[in-house]
Amino acid sequence: MSKSTNILWHENNVTREERQRLNGHGSVNIWLTGLSGSGKSTVSVHLERVLIDRGIRAYVLDGDNVRHGLNSNLGFSAEDRTENIRRIGEVSKLFVDAGMIVIAAFISPYRADRDRVRSIMDDGSFVEVHVDASVEECEKRDVKGLYAKARAGDIPNFTGISAPFEAPLNPEVVVKTAEQSVEESTQQIIDYLELKGIISKASS
Repeated sequence: MSKSTNILWHENNVTREERQRLNGHGSVNIWLTGLSGSGKSTVSVHLERVLIDRGIRAYVLDGDNVRHGLNSNLGFSAEDRTENIRRIGEVSKLFVDAGMIVIAAFISPYRADRDRVRSIMDDGSFVEVHVDASVEECEKRDVKGLYAKARAGDIPNFTGISAPFEAPLNPEVVVKTAEQSVEESTQQIIDYLELKGIISKASS
C-alpha cells in the first residue's frame, strides 16, 4: 500500500516497443536466484559481458551492490528481505520499460517475493534462473567465511543455515554451477533468450 497521496500516473510518449526497436533487441528481467556462493554474481557479470560484446544493452543489479545504496536501510529479516526484493522488482521493471536487459542477481529466498516481481512484469518479461548449488558446495567456495559464521551463530537469518531458501518450482532456466563452467551456465541463458526471440542468434 502506497503512503503517497495526490499522485497521478503519467504515461510516456515513447513506448517500450519503440525503445526495443531502437536497441535492436527485446527487453527482459533475468532474475538469478540461489544460495550465497552459488555463483549468481559470477554468472551475472559474465552474462552482462557476453551481451554487451554482442551489442546488446544490459545491466547487472547485484544484491550486495544495491544494499550499499538504494537498500542500505534494510537488514536481513523476512520483512526486510521482502522489501528489498520489492524495490528491486520495481527498478527492474523500469529497466525493462527502457528497452534493456536487466540482470538481477539476488538470493531472493522467498518464492512469494519472486512471484510478486513476476506479477508486475508483462508476460514473458521475467526470466527466472535458478542458480542451483547445494549448501555443501556453497560452503566450499565461501572465501568470506560467511557460512562458518552463520553456523557459529554470528550471522542471524542466514539463508540455507538459519533461514530458508525456497527453490523455484518452474524456473525458465536452471544452471548447475557445481557441474558446469560459468561459460556453460551463461550459454544456457543466452540459448533461452535466443529461443524466445528476445535477442537474435549470434552470427556463426
